[in-house]
Amino acid sequence: MTTGAGRLTLRGMNRGAFACSRRGFLKAAGIGAAAVAIAGRVPDCLGASQLVRGRLPRATPESQGVSSAGILGFLDALNGTKHEFHSLMVLRHGRVIAEGWWHPYRPKAPHMLYSMSKSFTSTAVGFAVAEGRLKVQDPVISFFPDEKPAEVSENLAKLQVRHLLSMAVGHAQDSTGSLWGKEDWVKTFLALPIPNEPGTRFLYNSGATYMCSAIVQKLTGQRLVDYLEPRLFEPLRIEGATWETCPRGIDTGGWGLKLQTEPLAKFGQLLLRGGTWDDRQLLPPSWIEEATTAKIQQPAADLEEARKRSDWHQGYGYQFWRCRHNAYRGDGAFGQYTIVLPEQDAVIAITSESPSMQGQLDLIYEHLLPAMKAGTLPRDTAAQATLERRLSSLILEPATSVSAPALADTISGRSFSVESNSLGIESVTFDFGAKRCVFTAMAGAKRHSVRCGIGSYVDGETGMPGTPPKLTQGDLGPVSKVASCGAWKDSSTFEMTWRFYESPHHDSVTCRFEDDQTVKIEFLNSMAKMSPNPKDKRPVLKGQLQRAS
Repeated sequence: MTTGAGRLTLRGMNRGAFACSRRGFLKAAGIGAAAVAIAGRVPDCLGASQLVRGRLPRATPESQGVSSAGILGFLDALNGTKHEFHSLMVLRHGRVIAEGWWHPYRPKAPHMLYSMSKSFTSTAVGFAVAEGRLKVQDPVISFFPDEKPAEVSENLAKLQVRHLLSMAVGHAQDSTGSLWGKEDWVKTFLALPIPNEPGTRFLYNSGATYMCSAIVQKLTGQRLVDYLEPRLFEPLRIEGATWETCPRGIDTGGWGLKLQTEPLAKFGQLLLRGGTWDDRQLLPPSWIEEATTAKIQQPAADLEEARKRSDWHQGYGYQFWRCRHNAYRGDGAFGQYTIVLPEQDAVIAITSESPSMQGQLDLIYEHLLPAMKAGTLPRDTAAQATLERRLSSLILEPATSVSAPALADTISGRSFSVESNSLGIESVTFDFGAKRCVFTAMAGAKRHSVRCGIGSYVDGETGMPGTPPKLTQGDLGPVSKVASCGAWKDSSTFEMTWRFYESPHHDSVTCRFEDDQTVKIEFLNSMAKMSPNPKDKRPVLKGQLQRAS
């Protein structure tokens, strides 16, 4: 394995399986997916956390005191914004009242969660505490006698598990970048200087979450994802969880978890119910309270003003952010959320790619919160029907295409020799059909293809070099699932969109043909596209049409 590269371990479908700061994430730089969103009202006797064939119970919005028109207003407000939603699930009183997936995203596909993973890591620590395996006051070095430095500094000696959980290690900067490229992340973390006394200063630190994962594995002999299986995933009927690992096989903790949207909603409902699920106390309510209440205050130049408008200045718990409106959340870069709203008895789960996570939360407060009322609301048949149609037809629209030029027939099926490049791609071929294109790149003996619909998405898998786009380091496996479409922008420019629908990101691939003989292929991932000066790290491929044999 390449030193420092994480690994993704896939788990069987057993029933019930970097960034230096929050702003650093965005600085660092993609059947029908929609689900029918409103089901008939469920029996009143059904428990709020009971599952129907492994799924949360469904209900109409008005039956749970939520205005369908208010949810429609939220969807309307998303139009014209830069927020690209991939899924939305809203729970009220334990029942799903609205759900939708923006095609080509889909209910059964897991989604990369980035730092939303942290809240699951915290929960694993909570189980270990409940089982008497550790206390949050335990010194971190006590778990790693063989990895601690020869000379332990005063602040390292003071570092406790609770400081890892509350992002109060005392580091001057996030440790994550220091871990990447190293074989032993635990030893590297413990060797870093700690200039500030632990517990006195908030600093977002994904390496601290990794250490929580390492502690759980040290104590239990199991990876986080396996430790959580019988304690969390199986009772909640969550299947197919995957988690990236460090070079030594420890789950990364602070990122790397992939789950579907409904498991995020189930997780939120478990928290909202104080750790109770189907009349079983899975996690002590005292831990839920401890983990989700503020332990440390994030700094700001004008804290009073920041607390009025920022959900990143409401205090931080154990890998949970406090929110305005007395809410709390787990979240991940670009807008992966489990938002718990105790006063509204509601949970909101979201996957997305957004340049402004605060903007997303503002829209929720502006539209969804006011739609939630006490008691039930009169049935609104027209609004419910409109909402159902909207939520069942959500789509990330493919680009429109001009008519295919004669050039398409000229080059179709012929190979372009590509100049030497860092991706190792030696030749490319475009095979155009009536409503599709197959783009193939040869890298040595390896053939990498992406099938694109013209004006529509086509599902596939690819191991194309340089894909998929990803903020954190780590290997996601040899191939990625992708839904792709293409469009002729003019008579000499063909643009493909590769949506890696198990991640927040996509690639735009622009192919410019010159005099029927040459092509320039430029990649731009969706993270880089958010930058004021968008630039992708991948090279521009330059190809020359080979002579027909």
